[in-house]
Amino acid sequence: MEIIIKDTDGLAEAARQFISQMGDATVFAFYGKMGAGKTTFIKAVCEELGVEDVITSPTFAIVNEYEIAEQPSNLKPQLSNLKSNSIYHFDFYRIKKVEEVYDMGYEDYFYSNSLCFIEWPELIEDLLPDDAVRVNIEEQPDGSRKVISDK
Repeated sequence: MEIIIKDTDGLAEAARQFISQMGDATVFAFYGKMGAGKTTFIKAVCEELGVEDVITSPTFAIVNEYEIAEQPSNLKPQLSNLKSNSIYHFDFYRIKKVEEVYDMGYEDYFYSNSLCFIEWPELIEDLLPDDAVRVNIEEQPDGSRKVISDK
């Protein structure tokens, strides 16, 4: 999958394209440099999925939980495999050692059949499920963003 986001006006459409290609996957690992737009893109995806909560980076909390208020009818086929309406948004940027991730019970999240969006997965690469979808967000010279995944 490859999606180009020319500017912030194109975020919602890019999020809809991403959702349409998620398939049965539930764990998405987002890679990209600081400022590439990982949090902004995840926020757009969550909003398109029907999250009404305030969506922020979980940099200090490590994980935020959002609820899909009501699954939009046009997305029900894409979301039919989910166990719950919960979305878990992780930011592992401040993790100093992998034991912190063990202590937080990462497996309860990653293997819950709930959506998991992970920022800075490089720091926990060995803990990612085998079927995690790797998503790269790259800033282009013209300021646009390219979203590329292995799905």
